[in-house]
Amino acid sequence: MPELPEVETVRRGLLAAFEGQRLQRVEATRPDLRFPFPKNFAKRLTGRRVESLARRGKFLLFDLDGDPALTLIAHLGMSGRFRVFDGKTLPPREPHDHVIFETDAGTCVRFNDPRRFGFMDLVETSALSAHPMLASMGPEPLGNEFSAPVLADALRGRRAPIKAALLDQHVVAGLGNIYVCEALFRAGISPKRKALSVQGGRAEKLARTIRDVLSEAIAAGGSSLRDHRRPDGELGYFQHAFAVYGREGEACPGCDCDVARTGGIKRITQSGRSTFYCARRQR
Repeated sequence: MPELPEVETVRRGLLAAFEGQRLQRVEATRPDLRFPFPKNFAKRLTGRRVESLARRGKFLLFDLDGDPALTLIAHLGMSGRFRVFDGKTLPPREPHDHVIFETDAGTCVRFNDPRRFGFMDLVETSALSAHPMLASMGPEPLGNEFSAPVLADALRGRRAPIKAALLDQHVVAGLGNIYVCEALFRAGISPKRKALSVQGGRAEKLARTIRDVLSEAIAAGGSSLRDHRRPDGELGYFQHAFAVYGREGEACPGCDCDVARTGGIKRITQSGRSTFYCARRQR
């Protein structure tokens, strides 16, 4: 599933197509994705101008004008992606193009989702923070509200492994399996360590590495392992910089141990997901 860097990459790729443009035509080619579309979904969107395009965690937020002002919430799910086309050179639709947006600037944007784990919802902007998918979400890790003390406080009293705690969107918004593995490696923290023990200097280092890993991944266009594509069709390439994720049995960066003896990078299962780490460097 796309994590924060992939969603932020998509957001940036959609800015020119959507921000400041009026939705001249909207079409939903089926009644649902993961959930049913809201009643009169296409009609309620048509004619509205996209005032801004933001992100909250792994969600895209399209703020629309009108009375009342509305926000379109979009989640990519496992395989969802937006593709942007010049309206004059449209290729044939693909079987899983489920939502079509056409703007007054002549741009066409198609949301394609083969597995249909994504979703879209419409909510009055004034009630956005109370939406079930957004309420109680933790701080944005690249925002000013995120810091080592904030992280330490969120982890205090949690006996779950730090890996599981960081995947909880109430602790930090937008983190997923890949970037938690990478951040824990850089911070030298074992994914099996109890979350409550990550305080003081450990919290300082972890907060910093979370920011660094996410920022570097965004600059690289995210990680393309299966489905992620930028709106222009290009792949991300942060997967080439993974230190531990997906590298079971290999040496970690700067390794000076005997991999034949130690087995290199370990893979364990936590909360039903693969965790990759270096048992020698992460404590």
